[in-house]
Amino acid sequence: MTNKLLFLAGVLLLSVVALTQSSTSTAAPEYTADGKLKLPEQYREWVYLSTGLDMSYTADGNADHHMFDNVFVNPESYKKFKETGTWPDKTMLVLEVRGAESRASINQRGNFQSGEVMGIEVHIKDEAKFPNGKWAFFGFDDGKVGNLFPAGASCYSCHQSHGAVDTTFVQFYPTLMPIAKEKTTLSAAYLKESAQEKK
Repeated sequence: MTNKLLFLAGVLLLSVVALTQSSTSTAAPEYTADGKLKLPEQYREWVYLSTGLDMSYTADGNADHHMFDNVFVNPESYKKFKETGTWPDKTMLVLEVRGAESRASINQRGNFQSGEVMGIEVHIKDEAKFPNGKWAFFGFDDGKVGNLFPAGASCYSCHQSHGAVDTTFVQFYPTLMPIAKEKTTLSAAYLKESAQEKK
């Protein structure tokens, strides 16, 4: 009886380990035959970086409704960033956009995130697939596969000009910015921009 219990306990432990690894581990990015990116559907189990509210990169970017932007990164890349202050190949940053609600349940003031996902974008570093810029953007309209943003899209030049680390907006990720400063991996463009803002 004791051996049987030990065997069952071992099987249970292995099952839990396998389940944990499959839910939190990430494989390399997956693409369709026509070059679209498959949505990493478990991204909400990744490392949460930050949430922005009503952010806009242009002065006249006023929307007629409130929006939350949630950012997640695959755990392997987060771990590497903490060690080095920069992003490794195969990094995937997921931007999840949700609307804001204000009146529900006991809430009387302020906003909370709606249940509906209004949009998803992925900023991905894949040096073999995108050798020129190393990074690419994909937008997910149907939820399962993302279309590559064309090279002329403004997101590329904006991230190149303003990204704090490796064309990514680490300046908006409060847990990573101190690491980038400590590892001295902040981009020259970002440092110049920051110096001008302080004048």
